Amino acid sequence: MPQDPMPQDKNSSLSRRQALMTGAVAAAFAGFPAMAQSGGIASTIQAGREGPALNPFLYGGFLEHIGNLINHSLWSEVLDDRKFFQPINSQPSPKADGPASRRRDMLKWVPVGPDSAVTMDKTAPYVGEQSPVVALAGAEPRGIAQSGLSLAKKDYTGRVVISADGLAELSATLVWGSGPGDRQTVKLAAGNAWSTVPLRFSSQADTEEARLEITGTGTGTFCIGAVSLMPADNIKGFRADTIALMKEVDCKILRIPGGNFISAYDWKNTIGYPDKRPPILDPVWNFAQPNDVGVDELLQMCQLINAEPSWCVSTGFDGPRSGAEQVEYVNGAADTEWGAKRAANGHPEPYRVKYWNIGNEMYGHWQMGHIPMKQYFVKHNMFADAMRKVDPSIYIIAPGGFADEMTTGQGIFIEGQPQVEFGSDRDWAHGMLANSWGKFDALATHAYPPENKKFDVKTGKLFDVERPLVEWARQPANRVLTMVECWEEYKRRFPALNDGKVKVYFDEYAYSFRQTLKTCLAMGMCLHEFFRHTDFIDMAGYTMATGWIDVDRTRSVISATGRMYQMYNQHFGTIPVAVTGNSPVPAPQYPAGGDQPRVNAGSATYPLDLSAALTADRKALIVAVVNATEQAQSLNLTLDGFKARKTGRCWKLTGHGVEAQNQVGKAPQVVIAENTFTTASAIKVAPISVELYEFARA
Repeated sequence: MPQDPMPQDKNSSLSRRQALMTGAVAAAFAGFPAMAQSGGIASTIQAGREGPALNPFLYGGFLEHIGNLINHSLWSEVLDDRKFFQPINSQPSPKADGPASRRRDMLKWVPVGPDSAVTMDKTAPYVGEQSPVVALAGAEPRGIAQSGLSLAKKDYTGRVVISADGLAELSATLVWGSGPGDRQTVKLAAGNAWSTVPLRFSSQADTEEARLEITGTGTGTFCIGAVSLMPADNIKGFRADTIALMKEVDCKILRIPGGNFISAYDWKNTIGYPDKRPPILDPVWNFAQPNDVGVDELLQMCQLINAEPSWCVSTGFDGPRSGAEQVEYVNGAADTEWGAKRAANGHPEPYRVKYWNIGNEMYGHWQMGHIPMKQYFVKHNMFADAMRKVDPSIYIIAPGGFADEMTTGQGIFIEGQPQVEFGSDRDWAHGMLANSWGKFDALATHAYPPENKKFDVKTGKLFDVERPLVEWARQPANRVLTMVECWEEYKRRFPALNDGKVKVYFDEYAYSFRQTLKTCLAMGMCLHEFFRHTDFIDMAGYTMATGWIDVDRTRSVISATGRMYQMYNQHFGTIPVAVTGNSPVPAPQYPAGGDQPRVNAGSATYPLDLSAALTADRKALIVAVVNATEQAQSLNLTLDGFKARKTGRCWKLTGHGVEAQNQVGKAPQVVIAENTFTTASAIKVAPISVELYEFARA
């Protein structure tokens, strides 16, 4: 239900925002935005009014083991359940419910022969809780098979861990078609003890219906401990194609391995020889994880894509000693207890990870091991002390839970108390600042504003809203601004924050989760709001980083949002400068509080949103423009304190409509188009576009 309009709060102390947007100019024009529009949108870029340099970590990503999200996108394993967490029978697998079903469905092993031919050995399994045992029946093949495999026309390598107690002839067969020649068989030698037999196949077709069979004839039984099949061109177990695209997008920092996932995560299950890592049921997402993409793999993936890792440590079911051991495993010398284990696992050199998240959203009742703040800060401090004792150089990020985040969906709702009050027991950030000062370097905040919903500050409930495109796109930026307003209040309560040493990591954020041009508009405006507050917002993690690519099991392309982040990464500046304009953003329609800041996010160039920055060498000025309308807009730019050459370069991201996207198997609909422009002329900004204009210094 609509609320009464709320006027802008003229006493707001948003100093950084005022410095970059000159709120006085916006106020002067607040009464007649229509007049500004009738004469065209005009903006002055004040190159002499610089803000703190933006941290490249603002182009960061977040990645979590949710179902098969990582296993089916970045990791190259063809098989599911390769260490046999599930029993093997001919019964169909139950389908996962909900929007995440595509990520959660797993291919199933089935018997070759009757169900009775395969039993699960729970007494002496090779790994985990059970391993399949196949009873042979003379000349009739018996064994196990997995169908529905996706293969490209290329070579595949793998292995089978196997043993046999009788006179058996064993083989592995890869089938990629219906013809008699559309298959390849590898003989498997096996004895009484477990042995690892290599596999190599050459698929002669692209298919989504391949089948791997492991069968035998003869007498006795044979056992299978683990199976693996990967494309031969994999890079340390990762897909060559998706790794190349993630490197092209140029993610600067990657927060891993979660997320909610880490609250019940036992990192020790994810190190060592992969076939001996036990598959476990992740209770957070109710999914069987093979633990193949573990500590070493994820850190090596960051090396492959040139991303700094921000490593998350569980404070759910884990304790401070485990946190310290994890730091030693990752960063310790090879002669330390856990550094030696890392060296034995094939990586003698320390990873030298600097950034460490201690806990995820531990303020939330959905986190495994959630405890009240009065207990949690003690646990956090113990973790911080233990981990810094191992490596004093680490940079610690603590779960923030700002008042706006706790109000709008991340906190525990209390009837009659819709807004979380500053300094209350539900204000998690306040609790961390009051009780853990010196035990962290940054506070984390998260935001997932729902589409077409608004928070009712009277009831604490969401209600439906209909918005024009430009207001729909503004919602994530507004959530950044509600956090900024919280930070101003925390600075008032904790004056030590004013020295700027403690930062904010916006290390989870997303909107709509559809990788379309429409989402690009919202994420572009969100980036601009980050740029306006570089004095304390030092990192951002887009959820999920795999959203920057569109994949199936063998193919991948860079998504629309991936192209947008790539464009900013490669071409935007690093030193933000002030932007003024003649067309201020309209005043809020709803009362301040919850998801509504006192003033709406954006630049005084409505309906366009502008951000500008100098390059590090100050030889160029880049102006970024988001046009979240379906009409072309004319923009007159004046550069104050910067003399530009007559011709500049521009990069435009646009498409045929708001739902334009890039999908596997289809021509890309959203691309970066590079061109030149005349710097002295008005800029024609395309509808539904994100555009960057580079002015080279004369």
